[in-house]
Amino acid sequence: MPKPQNPIQMAVIGAPHGVRGELRVKTFTGDPLALGDYGPLYSRDGRSLEVLDIRSAKTVVVVRFKGVNDRSAAEALNGTELFIDRSALPDDGEEDEFYHADLIGLAVKDETGASVGKVMAVQNFGGGDILEITHAGKKGVLVPFTEAAVPEIDIKAGFVRIDTLAAGLVESEEDSDEEEMPAPKDGGGDR
Repeated sequence: MPKPQNPIQMAVIGAPHGVRGELRVKTFTGDPLALGDYGPLYSRDGRSLEVLDIRSAKTVVVVRFKGVNDRSAAEALNGTELFIDRSALPDDGEEDEFYHADLIGLAVKDETGASVGKVMAVQNFGGGDILEITHAGKKGVLVPFTEAAVPEIDIKAGFVRIDTLAAGLVESEEDSDEEEMPAPKDGGGDR
């Protein structure tokens, strides 16, 4: 298979593990050990990598790829993102299940149903999934991907609905009242 036409990122290669060409790999699959089940993986430049062996190691997996036999070859792959074509992923999930990649490009609607932006990416910096959206002309707005902040996802209709208050995009009345309260003149408290 040539370079994927509709690429879905499955993993990113990290540092070498040992001297025999093994690599630490962070996977984005439900089961990290299933990375090799999707067939060949492809880098952005179209290079194909085939998983020969995979095992769990704390927060990553350790992978041995075909043709990567020493530490030097492994070091050259550090930071390489690995993709497959979207067509290789199963579509047999529940009606309300989707892949993060399915969200990218969807319209973002607010509580009133007005279109206010577009989903640019799904990020995860360690504290949970976050939608990166355009909102009111601003790029790179981050919204927690929680049921409270994103109560509706309709892939077929092509939109996600956000609750602007829960998403932190507008101030609540409580927040604005707190800002208007003057601070005590004497610094408050007993001396």
